[in-house]
Amino acid sequence: MRASDRAYRTLLGEIQDGQLPAGAVLGEVEQAARLGVSRTPLREALARLAADGLVVQQSPRVTVVSDVDADDIRALFEFRRALEEAAARLAATRADPAEFAELAAEFDRTSLRGEGREHYYDLIARFDAALDDAVDNVYLSSALRTIRTHLVRVRRLARENPQRLSASVGEHALIAHAIAAQDADLAAHATHVHLHNALTSILASLAEARTEPGAA
Repeated sequence: MRASDRAYRTLLGEIQDGQLPAGAVLGEVEQAARLGVSRTPLREALARLAADGLVVQQSPRVTVVSDVDADDIRALFEFRRALEEAAARLAATRADPAEFAELAAEFDRTSLRGEGREHYYDLIARFDAALDDAVDNVYLSSALRTIRTHLVRVRRLARENPQRLSASVGEHALIAHAIAAQDADLAAHATHVHLHNALTSILASLAEARTEPGAA
């Protein structure tokens, strides 16, 4: 793996899991030394993160982790809704019905108890990969990858809601069933409902966190 790729993946993971919070300064000298790379590959990594929208350049020598607020999340979901509804429609006309019928059956059987939660996240990743393969559109898949990069960070900012997580399982099952049935309208509508519910839950979680005693 190239040094710039290694630096990018490390910084990306640290931003997504909150080790590098919004506003954290990413000094070239300090980060290059910490990551064990020279400044050239570090600059390449920072340029990729800037293209992802995860860092911003405040001056030629100062890069900081970008902030995420409710307006950013709404804008992200506007873009996400357009992309994912289009992807669901296309998948319903292009996918192998048997593959999505199998994914739907797995969602139907999913339990969130014990290690079931990790299985669910793995199933979501497989569903996304199957959707990308079915759509077979490099431009759409590339845009969706960018959205998913931000979603990891947004989900971490929101509180875990067991009821919402359970509902999400059923929503994904309905989308998969619709694609397997080659019902493009239902696939797009089910995706729309899922994203509406996800956005509502995330914004409510952020609002609740800000009204708690001691919140900034």
